[in-house]
Amino acid sequence: MRFKVGDSVLVLDEDFSGVITQVDGNEVTLETEDGFLLNFDKSELILQQTSTSVIENAIDTSKINTVIAEKESVKRNVSKRVKPKERAQAAMEVDLHINQLVRSSRGMTNFDMLNVQLQTAKRQLEFAINKRVQRIVFIHGVGEGVLKQELETLFRRYDNIKYYDANYQKYGLGATEVYIYQNS
Repeated sequence: MRFKVGDSVLVLDEDFSGVITQVDGNEVTLETEDGFLLNFDKSELILQQTSTSVIENAIDTSKINTVIAEKESVKRNVSKRVKPKERAQAAMEVDLHINQLVRSSRGMTNFDMLNVQLQTAKRQLEFAINKRVQRIVFIHGVGEGVLKQELETLFRRYDNIKYYDANYQKYGLGATEVYIYQNS
């Protein structure tokens, strides 16, 4: 390493530093912060770098303007605020009225219609669980309550769901909302 008069140096294996006052071959004389003159071999010294010289050696300053321009041009994505009313709405609705599920219910018995409705409900519930949908509303209508009771029997088979009457203002008494607990 090339040392010159005026360089600040640190002494290896010692806890002090100083400024070089004389260089004679491999022998370097330095003045400590306390004013003492000491002689060391070049191999015992290391050039003391200021914090700015460390930064200059670590960063390629030729590209700083490019980096600054990139940082300034990046614009934040503005997140849209979701209103509590919208957050409370169900993410998925399944209408179980028979005329929504088949082209024609002509020739079907009540038992056949109930089976189609329950199979659709089970398939849609499994889909929601697999796709990690948290809320699903099953619109079953009021009627005599047979479909609603059968849906509740279906829902009780699952450990990770809870069900309750859906929003009365939106659905009346003819819908059940299911909340699916998602395991992480």
